[in-house]
Amino acid sequence: MNRPFRLGVIINPLAGLGGSVALKGSDNVAQQALALGAEPKAQQRMATALSACQSQWPLIDWFSAGGAMGADLLTGLGIDHHCLYHSTGDSDATDTQAAARALVEHGVDLLLFAGGDGTARDICSVVGERQPVLGVPAGVKIHSGVYGITPKASGEVVAMMARGELVSTMMAEVRDIDEAAFRQGRVQARHYGEMRIPEALQFVQAVKMGGVEVDELVLDDICADLQERMEEGGQFVMGSGSTVAAAMAMQGLDNTLLGVDVVRDGQVVGRDLTAAQLLELVTEVPSRLVVTLIGGQGHLFGRGNQQLSPEVIRAIGGDNILILATKSKLKALEGRPMIADTGDPELDAQLAGWYPIITGFHDEVLYRLT
Repeated sequence: MNRPFRLGVIINPLAGLGGSVALKGSDNVAQQALALGAEPKAQQRMATALSACQSQWPLIDWFSAGGAMGADLLTGLGIDHHCLYHSTGDSDATDTQAAARALVEHGVDLLLFAGGDGTARDICSVVGERQPVLGVPAGVKIHSGVYGITPKASGEVVAMMARGELVSTMMAEVRDIDEAAFRQGRVQARHYGEMRIPEALQFVQAVKMGGVEVDELVLDDICADLQERMEEGGQFVMGSGSTVAAAMAMQGLDNTLLGVDVVRDGQVVGRDLTAAQLLELVTEVPSRLVVTLIGGQGHLFGRGNQQLSPEVIRAIGGDNILILATKSKLKALEGRPMIADTGDPELDAQLAGWYPIITGFHDEVLYRLT
């Protein structure tokens, strides 16, 4: 008789804490984030992933780390499991590494972990290239290629493997950035190794594109189109990223490259705002949201802009979202849709559909968001 599929589960309970409170990450600032009102999201993200493979739960032999690192969630879901590691205090990188080591030594078929790039680094330092792994995206920034494009997508891959489908593996990069530099507006990404992941490319994200990949004239045209719209007045929530930053620069407005600012009637009225601060502003004044997608991955929400919380996006409304992108950036998606991974599946479903993308001056194309 064939043995059940053996799944190891690890959650970094501190992952993503810094996103909603504009700290640009969670490394070494978890307590500060909690003091600012951040709420842990990693367990919820793992729960979303596991719900996507619920039909296969009876076919899985479950292994986990203790407490908030996995066991609490599995117990809450009614899943019988074997707990192989117990943290002696608040979980940190050494706990993630120890838990990964215990699960791998026990011979799991797949190590499923929830976290961000820092978590991927910790696990890579232990398992290297020998152990199949898959990440559930729960961090502020996800530059590594070892994550599913959404928590649900990660769960779909688990279901495929639990059903015994033929799933090849491939090597994927683990990358992380210097968060101290990131908070100063500088992206300094480094390669930390590779890990083996299931080769289900429709479910696994690409490594984030870096560098300048757009023609300056095309970008100027996009910025000119947005400037014309903003000259009509009103309040605009300006998302993160170099494309939005260029649009702000064209108008002579200060910009937080890796944060979210608010412009009202041509003046910056809020810089590098938290989710709570944004919600207060957009509740007071009807607003439009200006965002761009992550090149190579296609994420519109849920990567590096968690300040745009589900509550903020709902208050603004899907009809008031302005998306900026070059045609080359859209073409690089190779037909894959843009992705909304807000952490609220109901909102993601509501946002799904076709959106006009500003690709030049008075030039738009329709593109799908899922």
